[in-house]
Amino acid sequence: MTAGNGQKMLFLLFQIGRDRYALEAAQVALVLPLAQLKKVPGTPSWVMGLFNYGGQHVPVLDVSLLATGQAAAARLSTRLVLVHYTPAGKPPQLLGLVVEKATDTLRCDPADFSHSGLANDDAAYLGPVLRRDDGLIQRINVQDLLDTSVQALLFPEAASA
Repeated sequence: MTAGNGQKMLFLLFQIGRDRYALEAAQVALVLPLAQLKKVPGTPSWVMGLFNYGGQHVPVLDVSLLATGQAAAARLSTRLVLVHYTPAGKPPQLLGLVVEKATDTLRCDPADFSHSGLANDDAAYLGPVLRRDDGLIQRINVQDLLDTSVQALLFPEAASA
């Protein structure tokens, strides 16, 4: 479904602190409860570790820690969201995102999101914003979460393919 044609898309909603964010449901492979992760020394602090899913090692990021420097709280509503991620023109991979309060969805026209008016090169993953009566919701662009150096660190096989 394309933006601006009046067709609605589904979004997974979550929170970072008190602010709400949205992921396109089409990018989501699976939503799981928090799982045991294998720590990976030498990675950025917001890389929580590795998760084994179907025999595949999936790197997992703490989106709250990446965005604010404060780790996601371990609540019943904190989820491990596996998303489809394509590192720099390489084959698609799974990437795990730990997000808080990932219990709601929203169906809306993607064209209802508009530019935030801010440019933030350090957080290129922050997309357009949807204004609602109950506040603002900002889209997260999964493809912009990792710079090329982190992509090479987390997906070395994809980088050499």
